[in-house]
Amino acid sequence: MEKSEKRHFKLYINRSSAKENLKIVQLFDALDKMKEYDEKLLLKKLPGTGKPQLSNLKIHLYRQVLASLRLLKSAESIDLQLNEQLDYAHILYKKGLFFQSLKILDRAKETAKANNKFNFLIQVIALEKRIEALHITKSIQDRAERLSVEANEVNQHIDMVARLSNLALRLYSWYIKNGHARNEKDEAGVIKFMQDHLPSDASSQTGFYERLYLYQSFSWYAFIRQDFLMYYRYSQKWVDLFHDQPLMKRVETGHFIKGMHNLLNAHFDLRNYQRFEMTLKQFEAFAKTPRVVENDSFRIQAFIYISSAKINQHFMLGTFKKGLLLVPDIEGKLDEYNLFLDKHRIMVLNYKIGMLYFGSGDYSTCIDYMQKIINDPTDLRYDLQCYARLLHLMSHYEMGNFSIMESLIKSVYRFMSKMENLTVIEEEMFRFLRGSFHVSRHKLRQELELFLNKIKHLEKNRFETRAFAYLDIISWVESKVYQKTMSEVIHEKYLDIPKRIYKENIDKSIISR
Repeated sequence: MEKSEKRHFKLYINRSSAKENLKIVQLFDALDKMKEYDEKLLLKKLPGTGKPQLSNLKIHLYRQVLASLRLLKSAESIDLQLNEQLDYAHILYKKGLFFQSLKILDRAKETAKANNKFNFLIQVIALEKRIEALHITKSIQDRAERLSVEANEVNQHIDMVARLSNLALRLYSWYIKNGHARNEKDEAGVIKFMQDHLPSDASSQTGFYERLYLYQSFSWYAFIRQDFLMYYRYSQKWVDLFHDQPLMKRVETGHFIKGMHNLLNAHFDLRNYQRFEMTLKQFEAFAKTPRVVENDSFRIQAFIYISSAKINQHFMLGTFKKGLLLVPDIEGKLDEYNLFLDKHRIMVLNYKIGMLYFGSGDYSTCIDYMQKIINDPTDLRYDLQCYARLLHLMSHYEMGNFSIMESLIKSVYRFMSKMENLTVIEEEMFRFLRGSFHVSRHKLRQELELFLNKIKHLEKNRFETRAFAYLDIISWVESKVYQKTMSEVIHEKYLDIPKRIYKENIDKSIISR
């Protein structure tokens, strides 16, 4: 709990001088001073309290803390405010004050409609129906018909939102478990799933939540299939939806933050350098607003996504060593937020940090970060687990640890094969690494050139781009062929972009004539 929350709890609980509440304060203070929970020490600090009493006190404390937080945070949450109004309406109804109850429900209904809270609307309409059905009011004839129409409309909204949100969640779940589609079989399965579960009239929906979940569904669908242009289009629609209805940034802050994250990923995948930088600045500005800063969940979510984006920016520019300056702060925040972070986010950041070290030439530290992923068995992101092993292997190759290379190659190849994660690029990679042991130094560059020619043309192959997204193997091989650092190779590609754009525009101009 934050200092303000602790202070509010003390004020809240001390309003009552009941003996039990004073014991709760003592328990709260004792727990607050503990770095780690120790029940024996806790009982010593609470004389006269036995184990059975302590158990009951902890339950009571937990409820009082939640009640205090509910009161403190109600101004920040539309959901809490609406539920409070519904509670008041129920109290007035049970007291027989039907008209007063209906007035509160009318106000709550307007707020719910303004914030697209259809699930709440159905509760309001249900209570209105009960009042009209059991207690005749002057407006029974008008209200009966209106309530019936409203109930049908709200139910239709809720049904569509449920179907689309289920679709978006299941597609996201598929990605979290498997990563990108590995082959045509994976892609065919995802396409069929989308066709089977996408409502036929989904594209004609105009409601905020219907469109939000529709855009999310298509974003994940495109991302899984590595159709990055489609992924960008729907991520942009996702974010634009919030720009069109600014009020919803406060109501669904988490979804807006997630949308900004996906839009940044889309710019990264398409190497939209300028748009990436512009979107990142907008995201950082939003992350400094009170709505994000004062909410633990949003603050942590924004930190994870902005940190990931900043590392991606260094990947695009080839400024790996500069990117390492971010690591101490990221590591510190990861420790601070450890209780609130899921394994997936930690895994992704560890991989990205490891890549920074690899690009900087610090292969030993890269191995340390890959080991964190390899040694932590999980059923998440099999693709990332595969590439962590491959990057681990490449780091040992760079360090010249040839005595263990043969066994490592076999181990990594077996793992990736088992996970059905081998693409043509990885097959060529393993073939090169195996053959490199038997090639003399002066012939190695020739072998590297052959390897580069074999994989260069695969850059445009959709099922091969996954390898380039996780490991910029082409830049790595080019650094060997041209005897430059990987950082230099990538940075030169970035600097060459204005020239390529200029040439493309000249070519288009000539063709148009």
